[in-house]
Amino acid sequence: MEYIKRAAAKAGVEAEDERVTDAVRGMLEDIRERGEDAVRDYARKFDGWEGDFVLAPEKKQALIDEVPEGVKADIRFAHTQVRRFAEAQRDSLTEFELETEPGVWLGQRVMPVQCAGCYIPGGRYAHAASAIMSVATAKAAGVPFVVACSPPRGEGINPAVAYAMDLAGANVILEMGGVHAMASMAYGLFTGREADILVGPGNAYVAEAKRLLFGRVGIDVFAGPTESAVIADDSADPMTIAVDLVSQAEHGSNSPVWLFTTSESVARRVLELVPELADDMPDPDVVHSAWRDHGEIVLCQTREEVVEVSDRYASEHLQVLAEDLEWWKHNLSNYGSLFLGEGSTVTHGDKCSGTNHILPTKRAGRYSGGLNVHKFMKVLTYQQISPEANRTFSAVGSRISRVEGMEGHARACDWRLQKYFPDQNWDFVIHRHTQR
Repeated sequence: MEYIKRAAAKAGVEAEDERVTDAVRGMLEDIRERGEDAVRDYARKFDGWEGDFVLAPEKKQALIDEVPEGVKADIRFAHTQVRRFAEAQRDSLTEFELETEPGVWLGQRVMPVQCAGCYIPGGRYAHAASAIMSVATAKAAGVPFVVACSPPRGEGINPAVAYAMDLAGANVILEMGGVHAMASMAYGLFTGREADILVGPGNAYVAEAKRLLFGRVGIDVFAGPTESAVIADDSADPMTIAVDLVSQAEHGSNSPVWLFTTSESVARRVLELVPELADDMPDPDVVHSAWRDHGEIVLCQTREEVVEVSDRYASEHLQVLAEDLEWWKHNLSNYGSLFLGEGSTVTHGDKCSGTNHILPTKRAGRYSGGLNVHKFMKVLTYQQISPEANRTFSAVGSRISRVEGMEGHARACDWRLQKYFPDQNWDFVIHRHTQR
Protein backbone atom coordinates (compact mmCIF):
# COMPACT_ATOMS: atom_id res chain seq x y z
CA MET A 1 0.00 0.00 0.00
CA GLU A 2 1.32 3.45 -0.93
CA TYR A 3 -0.03 6.94 -0.27
CA ILE A 4 0.04 8.97 -3.48
CA LYS A 5 -1.44 11.81 -1.40
CA ARG A 6 -1.83 12.14 2.35
CA ALA A 7 -4.13 14.42 4.32
CA ALA A 8 -2.22 17.48 5.56
CA ALA A 9 -4.37 18.26 8.61
CA LYS A 10 -4.06 15.94 11.58
CA ALA A 11 -3.09 18.11 14.56
CA GLY A 12 -5.59 20.21 16.47
CA VAL A 13 -8.65 18.10 15.79
CA GLU A 14 -8.96 16.70 19.31
CA ALA A 15 -8.53 20.14 20.86
CA GLU A 16 -11.30 21.53 18.65
CA ASP A 17 -13.56 18.62 19.59
CA GLU A 18 -13.03 19.36 23.28
CA ARG A 19 -13.84 23.04 22.77
CA VAL A 20 -17.10 22.17 21.01
CA THR A 21 -18.02 19.66 23.71
CA ASP A 22 -17.50 22.18 26.51
CA ALA A 23 -19.56 24.84 24.73
CA VAL A 24 -22.44 22.48 23.92
CA ARG A 25 -22.53 20.97 27.40
CA GLY A 26 -22.85 24.44 28.91
CA MET A 27 -25.71 25.36 26.58
CA LEU A 28 -27.62 22.16 27.30
CA GLU A 29 -27.28 22.66 31.05
CA ASP A 30 -28.50 26.24 30.73
CA ILE A 31 -31.51 25.21 28.64
CA ARG A 32 -32.34 22.38 31.03
CA GLU A 33 -32.37 24.88 33.91
CA ARG A 34 -33.99 27.92 32.27
CA GLY A 35 -36.07 26.24 29.59
CA GLU A 36 -37.73 28.34 26.90
CA ASP A 37 -36.23 31.60 28.18
CA ALA A 38 -32.74 30.23 27.52
CA VAL A 39 -33.75 29.14 24.02
CA ARG A 40 -35.03 32.62 23.23
CA ASP A 41 -31.72 34.08 24.37
CA TYR A 42 -29.71 31.72 22.15
CA ALA A 43 -32.00 32.30 19.17
CA ARG A 44 -31.51 36.04 19.56
CA LYS A 45 -27.75 35.63 19.92
CA PHE A 46 -27.05 33.18 17.10
CA ASP A 47 -29.88 33.78 14.61
CA GLY A 48 -31.00 37.31 15.40
CA TRP A 49 -34.46 35.80 15.85
CA GLU A 50 -37.14 37.55 17.88
CA GLY A 51 -40.29 35.96 16.45
CA ASP A 52 -42.38 32.92 17.31
CA PHE A 53 -40.73 29.56 16.93
CA VAL A 54 -43.73 27.45 15.91
CA LEU A 55 -44.41 28.03 12.22
CA ALA A 56 -47.99 29.23 11.95
CA PRO A 57 -50.22 27.73 9.20
CA GLU A 58 -50.61 31.09 7.46
CA LYS A 59 -46.87 31.74 7.32
CA LYS A 60 -46.19 28.16 6.24
CA GLN A 61 -48.60 28.48 3.35
CA ALA A 62 -47.04 31.80 2.36
CA LEU A 63 -43.62 30.15 2.25
CA ILE A 64 -44.94 27.23 0.23
CA ASP A 65 -46.53 29.62 -2.24
CA GLU A 66 -43.07 31.06 -2.94
CA VAL A 67 -41.75 27.70 -4.19
CA PRO A 68 -41.83 27.39 -8.00
CA GLU A 69 -43.93 24.53 -9.35
CA GLY A 70 -40.92 22.91 -10.99
CA VAL A 71 -39.09 22.78 -7.65
CA LYS A 72 -42.19 21.34 -5.99
CA ALA A 73 -42.37 18.62 -8.65
CA ASP A 74 -38.75 17.63 -8.03
CA ILE A 75 -39.28 17.55 -4.27
CA ARG A 76 -42.39 15.39 -4.75
CA PHE A 77 -40.37 13.01 -6.95
CA ALA A 78 -37.65 12.67 -4.30
CA HIS A 79 -40.26 12.21 -1.59
CA THR A 80 -41.89 9.36 -3.53
CA GLN A 81 -38.56 7.53 -3.88
CA VAL A 82 -37.58 7.92 -0.23
CA ARG A 83 -41.03 6.97 1.08
CA ARG A 84 -41.22 3.92 -1.18
CA PHE A 85 -37.84 2.60 0.00
CA ALA A 86 -38.65 3.33 3.66
CA GLU A 87 -41.97 1.50 3.40
CA ALA A 88 -40.17 -1.52 1.95
CA GLN A 89 -37.76 -1.40 4.90
CA ARG A 90 -40.69 -1.21 7.29
CA ASP A 91 -42.37 -4.23 5.69
CA SER A 92 -39.15 -6.25 6.00
CA LEU A 93 -39.52 -6.19 9.80
CA THR A 94 -42.47 -8.31 10.84
CA GLU A 95 -44.33 -9.35 13.95
CA PHE A 96 -44.50 -13.03 14.82
CA GLU A 97 -45.47 -15.48 17.53
CA LEU A 98 -44.35 -19.07 17.96
CA GLU A 99 -44.77 -21.90 20.46
CA THR A 100 -41.20 -22.89 21.32
CA GLU A 101 -42.22 -25.67 23.72
CA PRO A 102 -45.67 -26.94 24.72
CA GLY A 103 -47.37 -24.10 26.59
CA VAL A 104 -44.61 -21.53 25.92
CA TRP A 105 -45.52 -18.74 23.54
CA LEU A 106 -42.92 -16.15 22.52
CA GLY A 107 -43.39 -13.27 20.10
CA GLN A 108 -42.43 -9.82 19.01
CA ARG A 109 -44.38 -6.68 18.31
CA VAL A 110 -43.07 -3.88 16.12
CA MET A 111 -44.07 -0.41 17.23
CA PRO A 112 -42.97 3.10 16.23
CA VAL A 113 -41.72 5.62 18.74
CA GLN A 114 -44.34 8.19 19.66
CA CYS A 115 -42.44 11.40 18.87
CA ALA A 116 -39.46 12.06 16.59
CA GLY A 117 -37.39 15.23 16.37
CA CYS A 118 -35.98 15.89 12.89
CA TYR A 119 -33.24 18.46 12.35
CA ILE A 120 -32.82 20.02 8.91
CA PRO A 121 -29.67 22.15 8.46
CA GLY A 122 -29.99 25.66 7.10
CA GLY A 123 -26.52 27.14 6.94
CA ARG A 124 -24.80 27.67 3.58
CA TYR A 125 -27.28 25.42 1.80
CA ALA A 126 -31.05 24.88 1.80
CA HIS A 127 -31.30 21.17 2.63
CA ALA A 128 -34.74 20.33 1.28
CA ALA A 129 -33.65 16.74 0.70
CA SER A 130 -32.73 16.34 4.37
CA ALA A 131 -36.30 17.21 5.34
CA ILE A 132 -37.53 14.34 3.20
CA MET A 133 -34.89 11.90 4.46
CA SER A 134 -35.81 12.37 8.11
CA VAL A 135 -39.49 13.32 8.24
CA ALA A 136 -40.73 11.00 5.48
CA THR A 137 -38.83 8.05 6.94
CA ALA A 138 -40.31 8.69 10.38
CA LYS A 139 -43.80 8.86 8.92
CA ALA A 140 -43.25 5.65 6.93
CA ALA A 141 -42.41 4.00 10.24
CA GLY A 142 -45.76 5.15 11.62
CA VAL A 143 -44.47 7.80 14.05
CA PRO A 144 -47.62 9.72 15.05
CA PHE A 145 -45.96 13.02 15.97
CA VAL A 146 -42.95 14.54 14.21
CA VAL A 147 -41.33 17.84 15.15
CA ALA A 148 -39.09 19.32 12.44
CA CYS A 149 -36.59 22.12 13.09
CA SER A 150 -34.66 24.29 10.67
CA PRO A 151 -32.81 27.54 11.37
CA PRO A 152 -34.40 30.75 10.06
CA ARG A 153 -32.53 33.03 7.72
CA GLY A 154 -33.88 36.55 7.58
CA GLU A 155 -37.65 36.46 7.88
CA GLY A 156 -38.01 32.69 8.21
CA ILE A 157 -36.87 29.27 7.11
CA ASN A 158 -36.16 28.44 3.49
CA PRO A 159 -39.41 28.08 1.48
CA ALA A 160 -38.31 24.87 -0.27
CA VAL A 161 -37.38 23.33 3.08
CA ALA A 162 -40.77 24.35 4.50
CA TYR A 163 -42.51 22.72 1.53
CA ALA A 164 -40.48 19.51 1.90
CA MET A 165 -41.19 19.28 5.64
CA ASP A 166 -44.89 19.86 5.09
CA LEU A 167 -45.08 17.36 2.21
CA ALA A 168 -43.26 14.72 4.24
CA GLY A 169 -45.77 15.07 7.07
CA ALA A 170 -44.19 17.12 9.88
CA ASN A 171 -46.79 17.78 12.58
CA VAL A 172 -45.00 20.86 13.95
CA ILE A 173 -42.30 22.95 12.28
CA LEU A 174 -40.00 25.03 14.46
CA GLU A 175 -38.10 27.95 12.97
CA MET A 176 -35.04 27.24 15.05
CA GLY A 177 -31.56 25.83 14.61
CA GLY A 178 -28.39 24.90 16.45
CA VAL A 179 -27.92 23.38 19.87
CA HIS A 180 -31.03 25.10 21.22
CA ALA A 181 -33.15 23.38 18.56
CA MET A 182 -31.88 19.95 19.56
CA ALA A 183 -32.48 20.72 23.22
CA SER A 184 -35.98 22.07 22.51
CA MET A 185 -36.99 18.87 20.74
CA ALA A 186 -35.44 16.66 23.43
CA TYR A 187 -37.05 18.57 26.31
CA GLY A 188 -40.40 19.16 24.58
CA LEU A 189 -40.10 22.96 24.66
CA PHE A 190 -42.65 25.00 22.66
CA THR A 191 -44.52 21.79 21.69
CA GLY A 192 -45.16 19.96 24.95
CA ARG A 193 -43.95 16.76 23.28
CA GLU A 194 -40.55 15.34 24.26
CA ALA A 195 -38.85 13.60 21.36
CA ASP A 196 -38.07 9.91 21.78
CA ILE A 197 -35.41 10.11 19.07
CA LEU A 198 -33.41 12.92 17.43
CA VAL A 199 -32.29 12.53 13.82
CA GLY A 200 -30.73 14.58 11.07
CA PRO A 201 -27.38 16.04 10.01
CA GLY A 202 -25.91 19.28 11.29
CA ASN A 203 -22.71 21.14 12.07
CA ALA A 204 -20.24 20.12 14.78
CA TYR A 205 -22.30 21.79 17.52
CA VAL A 206 -25.55 20.13 16.46
CA ALA A 207 -23.82 16.74 16.20
CA GLU A 208 -22.28 17.15 19.64
CA ALA A 209 -25.64 18.16 21.14
CA LYS A 210 -27.14 15.00 19.74
CA ARG A 211 -24.29 12.94 21.17
CA LEU A 212 -24.60 14.47 24.64
CA LEU A 213 -28.40 14.04 24.64
CA PHE A 214 -28.08 10.36 23.71
CA GLY A 215 -29.46 8.29 26.55
CA ARG A 216 -32.16 10.77 27.39
CA VAL A 217 -33.29 10.26 23.78
CA GLY A 218 -32.31 7.92 21.01
CA ILE A 219 -30.34 9.19 18.03
CA ASP A 220 -29.83 8.07 14.46
CA VAL A 221 -26.03 8.07 14.04
CA PHE A 222 -22.97 9.74 15.49
CA ALA A 223 -22.25 12.19 12.71
CA GLY A 224 -19.20 14.21 11.73
CA PRO A 225 -18.15 16.01 8.55
CA THR A 226 -19.30 14.39 5.30
CA GLU A 227 -16.93 11.71 3.97
CA SER A 228 -16.73 10.24 0.49
CA ALA A 229 -14.46 7.59 -0.99
CA VAL A 230 -14.05 6.19 -4.48
CA ILE A 231 -12.72 2.74 -5.30
CA ALA A 232 -11.26 2.55 -8.81
CA ASP A 233 -9.33 0.19 -11.05
CA ASP A 234 -7.74 0.63 -14.50
CA SER A 235 -11.16 0.73 -16.15
CA ALA A 236 -12.25 3.88 -14.28
CA ASP A 237 -12.42 7.32 -15.88
CA PRO A 238 -10.17 9.73 -13.90
CA MET A 239 -12.35 12.70 -14.81
CA THR A 240 -15.45 11.02 -13.37
CA ILE A 241 -13.53 10.28 -10.17
CA ALA A 242 -12.25 13.84 -9.89
CA VAL A 243 -15.67 15.36 -10.56
CA ASP A 244 -17.26 13.19 -7.90
CA LEU A 245 -14.57 13.89 -5.30
CA VAL A 246 -14.86 17.63 -5.89
CA SER A 247 -18.65 17.45 -5.74
CA GLN A 248 -18.46 16.02 -2.21
CA ALA A 249 -15.64 18.28 -1.05
CA GLU A 250 -17.99 21.27 -1.40
CA HIS A 251 -19.75 20.12 1.79
CA GLY A 252 -17.06 21.88 3.78
CA SER A 253 -13.38 22.50 4.26
CA ASN A 254 -13.27 19.66 6.81
CA SER A 255 -14.94 17.07 4.55
CA PRO A 256 -12.57 14.19 3.69
CA VAL A 257 -12.54 12.76 0.16
CA TRP A 258 -10.51 9.65 -0.58
CA LEU A 259 -9.48 7.50 -3.53
CA PHE A 260 -8.49 3.84 -3.15
CA THR A 261 -7.15 2.40 -6.39
CA THR A 262 -5.09 -0.37 -7.94
CA SER A 263 -4.07 1.89 -10.83
CA GLU A 264 -1.15 4.29 -10.41
CA SER A 265 -1.96 6.03 -13.71
CA VAL A 266 -5.53 6.71 -12.52
CA ALA A 267 -4.22 7.94 -9.19
CA ARG A 268 -1.73 10.35 -10.77
CA ARG A 269 -4.29 11.75 -13.19
CA VAL A 270 -6.87 12.33 -10.44
CA LEU A 271 -4.18 14.11 -8.42
CA GLU A 272 -3.76 16.52 -11.34
CA LEU A 273 -7.45 16.99 -12.07
CA VAL A 274 -8.92 17.71 -8.64
CA PRO A 275 -7.19 21.11 -8.14
CA GLU A 276 -8.12 22.14 -11.68
CA LEU A 277 -11.79 21.30 -11.13
CA ALA A 278 -11.75 22.96 -7.72
CA ASP A 279 -10.66 26.23 -9.33
CA ASP A 280 -13.90 26.26 -11.33
CA MET A 281 -16.22 25.77 -8.32
CA PRO A 282 -18.35 28.65 -6.96
CA ASP A 283 -16.40 28.48 -3.67
CA PRO A 284 -13.00 27.09 -4.67
CA ASP A 285 -11.36 27.76 -1.31
CA VAL A 286 -13.66 25.28 0.43
CA VAL A 287 -12.84 22.50 -2.04
CA HIS A 288 -9.12 23.26 -2.06
CA SER A 289 -9.03 23.19 1.75
CA ALA A 290 -10.91 19.90 1.95
CA TRP A 291 -8.63 18.32 -0.64
CA ARG A 292 -5.40 19.72 0.81
CA ASP A 293 -6.15 19.03 4.46
CA HIS A 294 -8.27 15.88 4.31
CA GLY A 295 -7.98 14.35 0.84
CA GLU A 296 -6.03 11.12 0.37
CA ILE A 297 -5.12 8.78 -2.49
CA VAL A 298 -4.10 5.25 -1.55
CA LEU A 299 -2.51 2.95 -4.14
CA CYS A 300 -3.04 -0.77 -3.48
CA GLN A 301 -1.59 -3.86 -5.14
CA THR A 302 -4.77 -5.96 -5.29
CA ARG A 303 -8.49 -5.49 -5.00
CA GLU A 304 -8.40 -7.51 -1.78
CA GLU A 305 -6.03 -4.91 -0.36
CA VAL A 306 -8.41 -2.17 -1.51
CA VAL A 307 -11.21 -3.87 0.45
CA GLU A 308 -9.00 -4.01 3.53
CA VAL A 309 -8.16 -0.31 3.27
CA SER A 310 -11.73 0.74 2.49
CA ASP A 311 -13.17 -1.23 5.38
CA ARG A 312 -10.64 0.40 7.70
CA TYR A 313 -11.69 3.90 6.60
CA ALA A 314 -15.41 2.92 6.72
CA SER A 315 -16.42 5.88 4.58
CA GLU A 316 -19.85 7.47 4.84
CA HIS A 317 -20.28 7.33 1.05
CA LEU A 318 -18.44 4.70 -0.99
CA GLN A 319 -18.40 4.61 -4.80
CA VAL A 320 -17.09 1.68 -6.82
CA LEU A 321 -15.85 2.51 -10.32
CA ALA A 322 -14.39 -0.85 -11.20
CA GLU A 323 -15.07 -4.07 -13.04
CA ASP A 324 -17.01 -6.95 -11.45
CA LEU A 325 -19.37 -4.87 -9.34
CA GLU A 326 -20.97 -7.97 -7.82
CA TRP A 327 -17.62 -8.98 -6.34
CA TRP A 328 -17.24 -5.59 -4.69
CA LYS A 329 -20.82 -5.59 -3.42
CA HIS A 330 -20.32 -8.92 -1.67
CA ASN A 331 -16.83 -8.24 -0.29
CA LEU A 332 -17.08 -4.70 1.08
CA SER A 333 -18.38 -4.53 4.65
CA ASN A 334 -17.90 -1.10 6.22
CA TYR A 335 -19.58 1.97 4.72
CA GLY A 336 -22.63 4.17 5.14
CA SER A 337 -24.07 3.74 1.65
CA LEU A 338 -22.66 2.05 -1.44
CA PHE A 339 -22.78 3.45 -4.99
CA LEU A 340 -22.02 0.82 -7.63
CA GLY A 341 -20.88 1.74 -11.14
CA GLU A 342 -20.31 4.99 -12.98
CA GLY A 343 -24.04 5.63 -13.32
CA SER A 344 -24.38 5.92 -9.54
CA THR A 345 -23.05 9.11 -7.99
CA VAL A 346 -23.38 10.18 -4.37
CA THR A 347 -25.62 13.05 -5.45
CA HIS A 348 -28.31 10.51 -6.34
CA GLY A 349 -28.35 9.13 -2.81
CA ASP A 350 -28.08 12.59 -1.31
CA LYS A 351 -31.07 13.94 -3.20
CA CYS A 352 -33.47 11.56 -4.86
CA SER A 353 -32.65 7.86 -5.42
CA GLY A 354 -34.53 6.71 -2.32
CA THR A 355 -31.88 5.45 0.09
CA ASN A 356 -31.27 7.70 3.07
CA HIS A 357 -28.46 10.25 3.10
CA ILE A 358 -28.18 10.54 6.90
CA LEU A 359 -25.23 8.18 7.33
CA PRO A 360 -22.50 7.19 9.81
CA THR A 361 -19.13 8.98 9.73
CA LYS A 362 -15.86 8.79 11.68
CA ARG A 363 -15.65 5.01 11.12
CA ALA A 364 -19.06 4.38 12.69
CA GLY A 365 -19.88 2.40 9.55
CA ARG A 366 -17.99 -0.46 11.20
CA TYR A 367 -20.94 -1.05 13.53
CA SER A 368 -23.89 0.98 12.23
CA GLY A 369 -25.81 1.69 9.09
CA GLY A 370 -27.46 4.99 8.29
CA LEU A 371 -30.87 6.34 9.15
CA ASN A 372 -33.60 3.91 8.17
CA VAL A 373 -37.18 3.22 9.07
CA HIS A 374 -36.14 0.72 11.74
CA LYS A 375 -34.46 3.51 13.73
CA PHE A 376 -37.94 4.86 14.46
CA MET A 377 -39.32 1.46 15.46
CA LYS A 378 -39.03 -0.70 18.55
CA VAL A 379 -39.03 -4.49 18.56
CA LEU A 380 -40.91 -5.44 21.72
CA THR A 381 -40.84 -9.07 22.84
CA TYR A 382 -43.39 -10.89 24.97
CA GLN A 383 -43.90 -14.34 26.47
CA GLN A 384 -46.76 -16.34 27.90
CA ILE A 385 -45.92 -19.52 29.83
CA SER A 386 -48.64 -21.90 30.94
CA PRO A 387 -48.79 -23.38 34.45
CA GLU A 388 -47.89 -26.81 33.09
CA ALA A 389 -44.82 -25.46 31.26
CA ASN A 390 -43.64 -24.03 34.59
CA ARG A 391 -42.77 -27.57 35.62
CA THR A 392 -39.72 -27.26 33.36
CA PHE A 393 -39.13 -23.52 32.99
CA SER A 394 -39.47 -22.55 36.65
CA ALA A 395 -37.27 -25.44 37.72
CA VAL A 396 -34.54 -24.44 35.27
CA GLY A 397 -34.99 -20.73 36.09
CA SER A 398 -34.68 -21.44 39.80
CA ARG A 399 -31.53 -23.52 39.43
CA ILE A 400 -29.78 -21.01 37.13
CA SER A 401 -30.69 -18.15 39.49
CA ARG A 402 -29.02 -19.93 42.40
CA VAL A 403 -25.93 -20.68 40.30
CA GLU A 404 -25.73 -16.92 39.78
CA GLY A 405 -26.38 -16.19 43.46
CA MET A 406 -29.71 -14.45 42.78
CA GLU A 407 -31.92 -15.90 45.50
CA GLY A 408 -34.86 -13.55 44.89
CA HIS A 409 -35.07 -14.61 41.27
CA ALA A 410 -35.01 -18.24 42.30
CA ARG A 411 -37.85 -17.78 44.80
CA ALA A 412 -40.10 -16.27 42.11
CA CYS A 413 -39.82 -19.59 40.27
CA ASP A 414 -40.03 -21.62 43.51
CA TRP A 415 -43.36 -20.03 44.31
CA ARG A 416 -44.86 -21.07 40.99
CA LEU A 417 -43.63 -24.63 41.36
CA GLN A 418 -45.19 -24.86 44.80
CA LYS A 419 -48.44 -23.23 43.68
CA TYR A 420 -48.93 -25.20 40.46
CA PHE A 421 -47.52 -28.55 41.67
CA PRO A 422 -48.13 -28.72 45.45
CA ASP A 423 -47.94 -32.52 45.61
CA GLN A 424 -44.49 -32.78 44.08
CA ASN A 425 -41.32 -32.80 46.17
CA TRP A 426 -38.74 -30.44 44.71
CA ASP A 427 -34.99 -30.81 45.26
CA PHE A 428 -34.59 -27.29 46.64
CA VAL A 429 -35.93 -25.52 49.70
CA ILE A 430 -39.05 -23.37 49.33
CA HIS A 431 -38.59 -20.23 51.39
CA ARG A 432 -40.92 -20.15 54.39
CA HIS A 433 -42.63 -16.88 53.31
CA THR A 434 -43.88 -18.55 50.14
CA GLN A 435 -45.48 -21.40 52.08
CA ARG A 436 -49.16 -21.34 52.87
